Amino acid sequence: MPVYEYTALDANGKNTSGIIDAESPGSAQQKLRGSSIYPVSIKEVYKTTASKRKWSLPSFRSFSRISQSELSMMTRQLSTLINAGFPLVSAISTLIPQAGSHAFKKILSRIKDSIEEGKSFAGSLSLYPEAFSSIYINMVRAAESSGTLEIVLGRLADILEKQQFLKNRIRQALAYPLIMTLFGSVILFVLITFIVPKITGMLQGTGQELPGITVALMTMSDILKKYWWLILIVIVAVIFGFRYLINTEKGRYQFDKTTLRLTVMGDLFRKIAVARFARTLSSLLENGVPMIASLEIVKNIVGNVIVADTISEAAKDVEKGHGLGKSLSSSDTFPYLTVQMILVGEQSGELEAMLKKIADIYEDDVETTITSLTTWLEPVIIVIMAVVVCFIILATLLPIMKLTQIH
Repeated sequence: MPVYEYTALDANGKNTSGIIDAESPGSAQQKLRGSSIYPVSIKEVYKTTASKRKWSLPSFRSFSRISQSELSMMTRQLSTLINAGFPLVSAISTLIPQAGSHAFKKILSRIKDSIEEGKSFAGSLSLYPEAFSSIYINMVRAAESSGTLEIVLGRLADILEKQQFLKNRIRQALAYPLIMTLFGSVILFVLITFIVPKITGMLQGTGQELPGITVALMTMSDILKKYWWLILIVIVAVIFGFRYLINTEKGRYQFDKTTLRLTVMGDLFRKIAVARFARTLSSLLENGVPMIASLEIVKNIVGNVIVADTISEAAKDVEKGHGLGKSLSSSDTFPYLTVQMILVGEQSGELEAMLKKIADIYEDDVETTITSLTTWLEPVIIVIMAVVVCFIILATLLPIMKLTQIH
């Protein structure tokens, strides 16, 4: 069934827009008028004929990436509707107008049409890897097999909400130090480039020999004033070069290996990876996904190549009949506490519950570490700024004091 994008006027005469599925533009107009919405323009955006689908396949990746908060909200609402007795297609139809972005509305409309054509929910989701991760799709596939879709969707919503909360917490913690650094850098640049030259120019006019610290400041000021554009190009080139390198297999491996060796940040990145591993593996196992398949899925979301390689090697050992805890203990990538808790979980038959506990411990630890780091970071930035400002003040005051002593 074709999908139409419309702009219209509601019963109060206010502008509104959205998408609707109908057999034809005339049917779309009738549907809208039946809801007291009066269309101004209607444009077809999708049609589920075989020929149209064939040509539209390349455009699947043209959708803008769906935000995690939008996905978690949809998942939570879908779980609630299905739990309340709504059929899957009706539940998705109910959520389409509530989707925050047009891209997500189109994806949900196409998923609904795909299900009506006979595809499974998981199979329909797999057409849009930009919006739905392999974890999401595999958990839905397992839920459809076991008939527990509403429960699994609720757990998926929990996972997405926890991940979003942790990301937001990190962003909030780093926002203030980053803003301080940015504004401080801009102020110092303006001060050194425009204010200092006027002061040092007057001092040079006196004909006296300037102190070394003043000469250094003048040199720095000249460089920034003449070559600021070159410095900016170098900074941009370094940023893009770094991004290019970490997107290569070798560059990413070296970067992840280096980050794990850092004293404080290495522990933080390790804890984040372990928390993701434990939380996701627990949910996959609870929903009937086999251990080997779960490990293959989890290794792709930990965010670190070294940790992913360790999980991949552990999966090979598990396939040979070894326990997960013993397999992970052959490497020092995973913390000792994690390995011991997994061993206890396997021995007690409560591995899923123990993995949840591991995730809770490390997520709390990550939040505490971030709070502690930002507490120290703010005064360090202030001290650095103060040292630079003192350097500028001394460089300008020393020759002035020397001049007053002569006279």
